[in-house]
Amino acid sequence: MFHYGCSKNLVDTEMMIGLFKRQGFQVVNCPEKADIILINTCGFIGTAKEEAINTILEMADLKENGKCQFLIVTGCLVKRYKKELEKALPEVDLFVSIDEYDEMWEQIEKLFGISSKSKNTLDYMERVVSTGNTTAYLKIAEGCSNHCTYCAIPSIRGPYVSRPMEEILKEAERLANLGYQEIIVTAQDTTKYGIDLYGKQRLAELLEKLSQIDAFKWIRFLYAYPESVTDELIQVVKKNDKICHYFDIPLQHISDEVLKRMNRKSDAKSIENLMLKLRQEIPDVVIRTTMMVGFPGETETDFVKLCEFVEKMRFEKLGVFRYSKEEGTPASNQKGQIHDKTKQKRWNLIMKKQEQISKAKLQEKVGKVYTALIDGITEDGKYLVARSYMDIPDEDSVIYLKNNGKIQTGDFVECEISGVKGYDMLGKIK
Repeated sequence: MFHYGCSKNLVDTEMMIGLFKRQGFQVVNCPEKADIILINTCGFIGTAKEEAINTILEMADLKENGKCQFLIVTGCLVKRYKKELEKALPEVDLFVSIDEYDEMWEQIEKLFGISSKSKNTLDYMERVVSTGNTTAYLKIAEGCSNHCTYCAIPSIRGPYVSRPMEEILKEAERLANLGYQEIIVTAQDTTKYGIDLYGKQRLAELLEKLSQIDAFKWIRFLYAYPESVTDELIQVVKKNDKICHYFDIPLQHISDEVLKRMNRKSDAKSIENLMLKLRQEIPDVVIRTTMMVGFPGETETDFVKLCEFVEKMRFEKLGVFRYSKEEGTPASNQKGQIHDKTKQKRWNLIMKKQEQISKAKLQEKVGKVYTALIDGITEDGKYLVARSYMDIPDEDSVIYLKNNGKIQTGDFVECEISGVKGYDMLGKIK
């Protein structure tokens, strides 16, 4: 199985793996050995769509010249372009949109020419975690109701739908029993959790309940929209030792004019006040954010404001997107579309500033001691690859520690940062 896209889509892929295993299929990592190849796609932005299409074409070649008998494509790309894909890619045997997941196995049985009368659907309690034996994602909601003008997710995934808290906690207990020690709570907007079900935000309460599960040592949550980060949530993170002092808050911009055209719910003043409050309440907080350059109508003045804000806030982690014109979104029809060369120039400028900030931030860590989780070992076996509370897997920095042969993947150790290597750190075990 191939997975593309966000952590929410990854959980879907893990449920698909579980579905196949329940039906007696063996899941293999090598596509050349597979009789059935399934590709779970992302349809969010152009680069993700292109990557998924390229993989489909590569796997179609295996179907023609290799062992593969059936090629199945699922996910967000199918939801957006199913008819077009069916016409353009006849090599694919079955396209399953995300709104067809309840009937997914019925469609697969029809494709295979079998009939077990099985009513199996994707099941959180039966998913096969693919992120190792220590860290697992916990999806708490589906969809999004924020309707940012540049984003196609509400039209792909539908409105925000929270999972019942008791269902989430039941799945969390299962993960704990399987030995997972780090849980990453995820949704398109975790801070809206509970509003649709309970009439109020209940993320802080959910995090508290998760922290009462003994097996969990680290708990994180992605993503927190700025207008919904409450004082209650800040205090829960501040006072609970298991909840990492890590906020991933997608801000996108700081110009009020741009934020308004994006249909964002925050303005410059409220964003800056929130950043200052987080720094004051939780001095060792790590703030990760994303910004967007080249949004329609973004002027040089708007961009300068953004650069000045980034320099002032000195974010520990910052990702920058070049605006991608997505069909069907309101922003695609807005006036003042920015030329690609201008987008690239602005991206280069802001990333250069952030590179300097990131290097300085990492240097500040030298000589300090942190608890770190061992994620793995380098190919040559010389170094352990670890993370502190400041970093999420596959996205942020790692810490390289000399392998003494006594520590295993999944262990927590105390380490002192001894140096910086690019965007990563070197350390020694205490």
